Amino acid sequence: MHNQYRNDEARVNVTYAGQNGDLPDSVYTHASDGDIRAWATEAVRNGSIPGIRPSPSATFHGFVVDRFRATRDRPYNLIQLRPKTPFG
Repeated sequence: MHNQYRNDEARVNVTYAGQNGDLPDSVYTHASDGDIRAWATEAVRNGSIPGIRPSPSATFHGFVVDRFRATRDRPYNLIQLRPKTPFG
């Protein structure tokens, strides 16, 4: 599935409260950091990220948005949303 992303799409990986999962849908590679945080907030609050328990009070203010281009080993663009400290 992940290797079927277009060049202008990215997979979004979210780390929240020590849990990790991917948004179920791809996003535009150049989406704003604010959009990434808003989509993740909605997804975590309603429980739509596999691997992350629903959290009605989830917020991503102050979280870091890292962006990585596709590589031979990872054939899709990746956006990671994570706390400032590792393993959030």
